[in-house]
Amino acid sequence: MVSRKPLVIVTRKLPDAIETRMMELFDTRLNVDDHPMTQAELAEAARQADVLVPTVTDRIDAAVLAAAGPTLKLIANFGAGVDHIDLAAARERAILVTNTPDVLTEDTADMTMALILAVPRRLAEGVRLVRAGRWAGWAPTFMLGHRIWGKRLGIIGMGRIGQAVARRARGFGLAIHYHNRKRVHPEIERELEATYWESLDQMLARMDVLSIHCPHTPATYHLLSARRMALIQPHAYLVNTARGNVVDEAALTRLLAAGSIAGAGLDVYEHEPAINPKLLELDNVILLPHLGSNTIEGRTAMGEKVLINIKTHIDGHPPPDRVLASLL
Repeated sequence: MVSRKPLVIVTRKLPDAIETRMMELFDTRLNVDDHPMTQAELAEAARQADVLVPTVTDRIDAAVLAAAGPTLKLIANFGAGVDHIDLAAARERAILVTNTPDVLTEDTADMTMALILAVPRRLAEGVRLVRAGRWAGWAPTFMLGHRIWGKRLGIIGMGRIGQAVARRARGFGLAIHYHNRKRVHPEIERELEATYWESLDQMLARMDVLSIHCPHTPATYHLLSARRMALIQPHAYLVNTARGNVVDEAALTRLLAAGSIAGAGLDVYEHEPAINPKLLELDNVILLPHLGSNTIEGRTAMGEKVLINIKTHIDGHPPPDRVLASLL
């Protein structure tokens, strides 16, 4: 524990209320112009800081951590996912890593449900048509979509967000199916009236809508491979608000272009912010700029968790949201 105010370096612009409180509590260095830091800038920040506050856009790799000074003992990540941080390298240097879990569940589930509703009803196509001045009026067979009431929703990853999506989807008359690394508690299954599939392949072939809610790990990289996506029925829709790397984006693009999958709603991408140019040409896809957790309430709650994690660490107590236990 240090007697002076710890130097906290924040890599991106955070909500004003959070930055103000950080300035009050710590010796804080903010990213005023919100530019994405280069690897060299991140390494320099790691060299100087007592606490580094990165976001999902920052690659805190082994090279950055190798440059860390002796005072860096905490990486207080602004976000739940930590796949952009080399946890093994942090462990080797006895640097504690925290995150901000549990505060974005409802926001992400809301966005997922919005896409589940919007893609089958072709909402984005309709908006483009009206804005382009090409709408000639109502007609009985104009821009027909599909109802979701009575359809089967297959959830891939039945954690907090997957369960929150299931609760919303039941209200819209969807039958809940899921595949998960482990089967959820029987009480949750009963509450959601959810059907468990041990085989992802078998579930994919039988669903009308598929929604991805698993984290990006080595085990889930291209979990939806070209082979697996070929199992999806031509009338089905795919929604991804989790991580882009879970899906083979090139294969998905080919299937959408060929009509082998009816449509998709994507908020994340394999190489974001780059998006496959062929995806941009397709009318049966809604493309969002990673908005799943983008609410004022959610971002503020994330910042408050960062503050609590830093403060408890500085006060000599274990932070509540430890991802990697310190070896000190």
